[in-house]
Parts: sequence; C-alpha cells; structure tokens
Amino acid sequence: MTAPAIETRDLTRFYGKHRGVEALDLTVHGGEVFGFLGPNGAGKSTTIRLLLDLIRPTRGTARVLGLDCQGQGLEVRRLVGYLPGEYRFYENLDGRRMLEYLGHVGGQVDPAVVASLAERLGADLQRPIRTLSHGNKQKLAIVQAFMHETPLLILDEPTTGLDPLVQQAFFALVEEARAAGRTVLLSSHNLGEVERVCDRFASVRQGRLVGVETMADLRDRAVRLVSLTAGRPLDAGVFAALPGIDDLVVDGLTLHCTVQGPLQPLLAAAAPYEVVDILSREPNLEEFFLALYGQREVRHEG
Repeated sequence: MTAPAIETRDLTRFYGKHRGVEALDLTVHGGEVFGFLGPNGAGKSTTIRLLLDLIRPTRGTARVLGLDCQGQGLEVRRLVGYLPGEYRFYENLDGRRMLEYLGHVGGQVDPAVVASLAERLGADLQRPIRTLSHGNKQKLAIVQAFMHETPLLILDEPTTGLDPLVQQAFFALVEEARAAGRTVLLSSHNLGEVERVCDRFASVRQGRLVGVETMADLRDRAVRLVSLTAGRPLDAGVFAALPGIDDLVVDGLTLHCTVQGPLQPLLAAAAPYEVVDILSREPNLEEFFLALYGQREVRHEG
C-alpha cells in the first residue's frame, strides 16, 4: 500500500505559552491537490515548517512521502517544491542568476523548464530582484517552487500579489501538476482559491483542525448570504418554513438569511411580495467557518 504524501499524528507546536498548532491529525493522498484553509494566524505556516523540519514539534509526528520529517528532513526537502509565505531573495542578483543558483543547490534543473515557467508567468529574469515589485518577486518564487518538478509541492499563500491573469497561469500549473500525478498542498486564507483547484481541504482555526471536506461535499452544502427587499410587508413565518433557510431576520420590507442549497424555494416564496431588490453572495472566510461548523453568527452586508 502506497504511503500518504503527507501524514501527521497529534502534531503540536507551542511557542512558549502560545499555540502554533495542536493535535493535528492530517492525511494527504498522493496525486491530489489538498487545500489548507484558515485565517491568517490559524497555524498553516507553522504546520508547513514542521513538515519541512524547519522547526521541531512540541510533540507528535509527521511524515512526508513515507519519510520521517524529523529524522529524514534533508531527504524530505529534496522531494518538495516549497513556496514560503514570505520569500527571501538575494536582492542584488537578477532573476536568471537567482534561479540558476537555486537550481544548482537543489539538484539538476532543466533550463527549458525554467524558461517555460518564466514565460507563462511573465516573470522578468533580467532585472535586479531589488527593483521588482512584490508581484514580480512572487512570480520568481513560484518558478523556483515548480522548476525542480518534485513529487510534492507545498505552496504557502501562492497568489499573494499576483494580478488575475497571472493567477490564471498559476492555477493552470497546479492542474498540470495534478494531471502528472504530483501532490500539491496549497495553503490559503482565500476560500475561492481553494475551491477552484482543490480536491479536498482541511480547515484550521486557532491552531486546531476544524474539519476535512471534499469540494463536492462543500458545493452540496454551499451557504449563500441573501438580503431581499420587497414592495409589501414580508411574513416571517412563510420563509422560516422553507428548507435550507437559517439565520432569518425579517423587518418589514427587508429579509436577511443564509440559504444552504438552491435559492429557488426562497425566490418562489418571495415572488408574491413584489421583490424590489435581492443580493446574494458567498460568505467571507470567517463567515464560512461560522456557518459551516455550527457557530451561526453570520453578518449580512448590504
């Protein structure tokens, strides 16, 4: 039986009295794109550093591609293309020399692969890195993560600073990596980003695992935030009886609620009240956690 690409058991790291991550049990299968989702400070980067043996756990174990992260950290890092959340460059080098240096350090890299990645992302390899914007530095960081064509990619907030067209190119690279049988761990605080490319995702808050979901399950349980204005006073009882309606607030001509599943029952019930305006949006990340995992304090924005 093939070992999981990533496996942690009771993985815990404290910084003094402060919790980085605690009791994390996580399994990432080979060949999947796995999202690691949570707000800033949730413990995502701490977990990644533990996987790469850049820091040591307070307790618990972690294995990557069948290797023990503590006992075989060097071998693990050779098999991982890593994009940290904050990449540090040799600012006086240009992009080409920087990537050539990293290629020699990490093993043999095909120059044609580097050139192709740089072209697709629009990365400037000629200018000194100190003169580049944050977004252009991020392009170089993505190139260095992908250029070794490792079996596992660990990408921490990879699209920070990228414009929409470059994000499209990045997502295409992730999908191609999956098609080639490589595994991708994509850490993000952006729910839409994870939903777009991931097969499954783990949610973490305040250093603890909240849950693991498939994207198919998430779509089946999708929650929408709905605000509605009518031309006639609304009857709260009519809407409270509808399937999938929660957090219902009716005040005269206005209605606010969350809807899990299709909107059609709500729209049909509202039609006799002469709907003037309706706004439907996806929850932000904090609202997503509150709605999906039982703390139902969802805010509505006009």
